[in-house]
Amino acid sequence: MAKFLMMGKYSSQAIKEIGAKRTKKAEELLEELGGKLESAYALMGAYDLVLIVELPGFEDAVKASIALNKMTGISFSTSPAMEVSDFDRMMEEM
Repeated sequence: MAKFLMMGKYSSQAIKEIGAKRTKKAEELLEELGGKLESAYALMGAYDLVLIVELPGFEDAVKASIALNKMTGISFSTSPAMEVSDFDRMMEEM
């Protein structure tokens, strides 16, 4: 499984629908795509929230990003993430 950071920005409509029920639906959608919501944080600044998710791969992350946008009205910027220890090991092998 690969890790992804999904940085979200609320639309006006998405703000009106904030709640635990929608969060649960988003978590279920990620599970349907073979993934898992590791954690979610509300933010202040350029983005309104960040999801840390595990998904099988890149295509699944694209599907999740689009599906969550359709379901919630939240637009996501999704990036792969790697633990620093794994990154260090990979760089040392070069």
